[in-house]
Amino acid sequence: MNIAVLAALSAVSGPSAIAAALLIGLAALGTAIGFGILGGKFLEGVARQPELSAMLMMRMFLMAGLVDAFAAISIVMGLYLFFASNPFMTQAIKAATVGV
Repeated sequence: MNIAVLAALSAVSGPSAIAAALLIGLAALGTAIGFGILGGKFLEGVARQPELSAMLMMRMFLMAGLVDAFAAISIVMGLYLFFASNPFMTQAIKAATVGV
């Protein structure tokens, strides 16, 4: 491999790994905070009106699924960026080989 291609790969590979780590870490953090707030508000609602616990539980599980879906999508995108064919990598290789 050419030195320019290796330099382009390293210039793209490092920030891509940082981006993937941020996607996974911030998604986990946001989901944990969301589940904590959701559970706390559910308990407050049931404590105020125990007769509505079935309806509140159904809505809580619906919102929990939506909060968890956000984390799952972010984790999949982070892993795709880290392990699959990085779309930025092909552009960097193309730019490095044109200059050679």
